[in-house]
Amino acid sequence: MNRIEERLSRVQKKGEKAFIVYTTAGLPDMQGCAELVRTLDSAGIDVVELGIPFSDPVADGPVIQAASYKSIQQGTNLRKVFDMVADVRSTGCSVPLVFMMYFNTVTYYGMDRFVDKCIETGVDGLIIPDLPYEEQKQLQDVLDAKPGAPILIQLVTPVSGDRIPMLLENARGFVYCVSSMGVTGQAADFHRNVLAYLEQVKKVSKIPVMMGFGIRTAADVEPMKHTIDGCIVGSHFINLMEEKAYSPDAAREYVETFKREMNG
Repeated sequence: MNRIEERLSRVQKKGEKAFIVYTTAGLPDMQGCAELVRTLDSAGIDVVELGIPFSDPVADGPVIQAASYKSIQQGTNLRKVFDMVADVRSTGCSVPLVFMMYFNTVTYYGMDRFVDKCIETGVDGLIIPDLPYEEQKQLQDVLDAKPGAPILIQLVTPVSGDRIPMLLENARGFVYCVSSMGVTGQAADFHRNVLAYLEQVKKVSKIPVMMGFGIRTAADVEPMKHTIDGCIVGSHFINLMEEKAYSPDAAREYVETFKREMNG
């Protein structure tokens, strides 16, 4: 078990729902991003999703696109993000960390070198939305060959249908259930059959089922709370951080309030 699996297992044993937030790596700057990760950890977040800025983030809506562009303009690149993760780990921060990224970044860095660096710095998982299941084998073989390598998180959507058992057969960590069609940040505009879809995923999944896209508050997931094992907030958290100038206090208050209300 890696850190993601250990944490989610602990949350489930407590009878609680897990909470994951997404933040764009390099914002407000590298030092501020490291401080934000530490704050999220101390606030009780279960997993931090670090978005690796990319020029063409096809799965992301305008909020995360803008954040990615801003981070790139400030000089963020994968090497600097690895340095930041190493710095965070050096201070004893053990929160599970997942890179949300695009496959071009992995191939440009070099697949073997990328996985080795993830192991060295302490990256626990990867979400690669533009890497279809049928094209994952090359990367998965590299991950499988290296002890301590991050796990590849599988995404499913409301139209995955009959593919769901195949997608989840060997899945690890958690299932990322996309709650709506389209891109991130669509204001709780969930797919009309979202509950039936989540129940379908839950029925076949041997690992925690996490719901993402469009979630802002714990009230947004209340109707699905008995089906899912937790949820992921991205665009709303980025908006909040931008509004509050990446205040650690604002991040802490949001996480603590969300977790309290979701598990209340």
